[in-house]
Amino acid sequence: MSLDPLAILTAFGLIFLAELPDKTMFASLAMGTRMRPLYVWFGTSTAFLVHVAIAIGAGSLIGLLPGWSVKLVSALLFAFGAFMLLRGGGGGEEDGEDAAGSRTVTGFWPVYSTAFMAVFISEWGDLTQITTANLAASNGTWSTAIGSAAALMSVSALALLAGRFIATRVPLKTVQRIGGLCMLGLAVWSAVEIFVG
Repeated sequence: MSLDPLAILTAFGLIFLAELPDKTMFASLAMGTRMRPLYVWFGTSTAFLVHVAIAIGAGSLIGLLPGWSVKLVSALLFAFGAFMLLRGGGGGEEDGEDAAGSRTVTGFWPVYSTAFMAVFISEWGDLTQITTANLAASNGTWSTAIGSAAALMSVSALALLAGRFIATRVPLKTVQRIGGLCMLGLAVWSAVEIFVG
C-alpha cells in the first residue's frame, strides 16, 4: 500500500469544498445544538467512513439504488428531526446537562444512532460519494479514502463546533426552533429532489 500525498490533498480539498454547502453539514449543525456534539460527531464520522469504504470498494453500487427511495427516506428522517426539535421539551434537567450547560437529548447510543442514520441514508448517491468513487478510480484507493474521510469528518466537526458556539450564546428555545426549521427545510429539499431529479 503506497500513499500519494498529492492524491490525499486533492481528495481532501475537493470533498471538503463539496460538503461545505451540503445538507449534511446543516443537519450536523442542527443536531449539534440539541444533542451532545461529540456523540453526534462519532455517529456522523462512522457513517462517512462507511460511505467512503462503499464508494472506494464498489462505486458502481450507487447507480443500482433507486434515487427516489433514498431521497424519500432522507426526507422522512429530516422531517422526524424537525418534529423532535420543534416540539420542544419540558423544562428541568431530565435530559441531562453537559459542561457548557446545554441540554442534550439522550445518551450516547440514541444520539450516535440518530446521527449515523441521518448521514448514512442522506449521503447515498451524494456528490461527495460519487466524487470519491471517481477519484479512487484515478488517484489510488487508499490515498483517496484517507483524503475523503478526513474532509467529511472535518466538515462535520466544523458544523458541530459552530453549533456548540451558537448554543452557548443563544437561548435554547431559539436554537431549537431554528434547528427545527433547518431540518424541516432539509426535509422539503429532499422531498423536492424526488420530483426534480
